[in-house]
Amino acid sequence: FVNSGTEAAMSAIRLARAFTKRDIIVKFDGCYHGHADHLLVAAGSGVSCLHKSSSKGVPESFLQNTISLPFNDFTAVKDIFQNHRDKIAAVIVEPVPANMGVIIPKNGYLQFLSDITKKSGTLLIFDEVITGFRWHKSGAQGYFGINPDLTVLGKIIGGGFPIGAFGGRKEIMKLLAPAGPVYQAGTLSGNPVAMAAGIAVMDEISKKGFYDKINKTSECFFVEITGRLRGRKISVNSIGTMFSIFFAGAPVEDHTGLKKCDIKKFARFYRGMLYSGVYFSPAQGETNFISSQHTSSILARAAAAVERTAGEIRG
Repeated sequence: FVNSGTEAAMSAIRLARAFTKRDIIVKFDGCYHGHADHLLVAAGSGVSCLHKSSSKGVPESFLQNTISLPFNDFTAVKDIFQNHRDKIAAVIVEPVPANMGVIIPKNGYLQFLSDITKKSGTLLIFDEVITGFRWHKSGAQGYFGINPDLTVLGKIIGGGFPIGAFGGRKEIMKLLAPAGPVYQAGTLSGNPVAMAAGIAVMDEISKKGFYDKINKTSECFFVEITGRLRGRKISVNSIGTMFSIFFAGAPVEDHTGLKKCDIKKFARFYRGMLYSGVYFSPAQGETNFISSQHTSSILARAAAAVERTAGEIRG
């Protein structure tokens, strides 16, 4: 256990590099894995973003071994492995990206990542800080039936308190200090308050029918707002209890699609929804979540507000 998703992702990558004895990390445009320097890579395609930081204060030399690729692009991944097969330590990915809005992986894409990493001796890291325990007891990996080499968790497992965690195959994890040579430590890691809150959450979501109920409630809401928005240049991406409303004339499948959205219209939509008493995530690239406290009547009012507010936006 650590104190944040950033720490968990950073430690998992360090572990992957030690295990494989390789340096390069592959991530995907629009996916967020915390604010460690080597992960703050600007969105771009392929190796064109190999030396571009998305934050001031990060030396370009810190990014020499980070490559960012377009999500959902099979060819880009094949090409990078063809050119750097023996140098890639890990591929880290949000199995369902949620930091550029909800992006649904194309059919077979996650299995493809699993297969190509295995063939190349590269580790596959699932960053489930957002998706972990969100709508399935085994996270997105359980939902899609993929077994990554390492998993990064956070948020839900702490019940609202600062927390992060990472884990994986025994032969990889045994490299961690003090048993192994990979250093990892934290003064407040595994602190009792966060652990107690996390246990309480695990007890709650382990109750019979918890996920069935919340997923059914979410699905009904998503179907409802999709129907109410039909005919407008607005698309709804959803999975489990997560959703995003994109002001785009075409389906949004990656970071490039997100950049084509009309953020001015979204801003008007956000303010209109807030005026109606419904609080959405304030940026087009953020994700919304249904919780166990959202009742059918609450979501019915929200759906009506979505239709009314979207209808008031012109131009």
